[in-house]
Amino acid sequence: MAENEKNVAEVATKADKPAKKKAKEPGKVKNAWKGFKSELKKIVWPTWKQVLKGSAVVVVVVAICAVAIGGLDFAFSQGIAAIVNLFN
Repeated sequence: MAENEKNVAEVATKADKPAKKKAKEPGKVKNAWKGFKSELKKIVWPTWKQVLKGSAVVVVVVAICAVAIGGLDFAFSQGIAAIVNLFN
């Protein structure tokens, strides 16, 4: 019985001790930088023509959405105004 209490006390004191910090690995930042550079070389950048085409598509789609939302807003506001005038 006394041995069990001793073991429990040892486990409790071991759990209360703070964990030791890992020692820094030498060259960790250097290796990370090399990995970053190698991944950066794998990127296929778009041409200027592709960027312009993509931007034009975005501008056109935004304009179409703006016109559609504006048209719906106008239609609903006119409809609500007509309903209000109907009851006045």
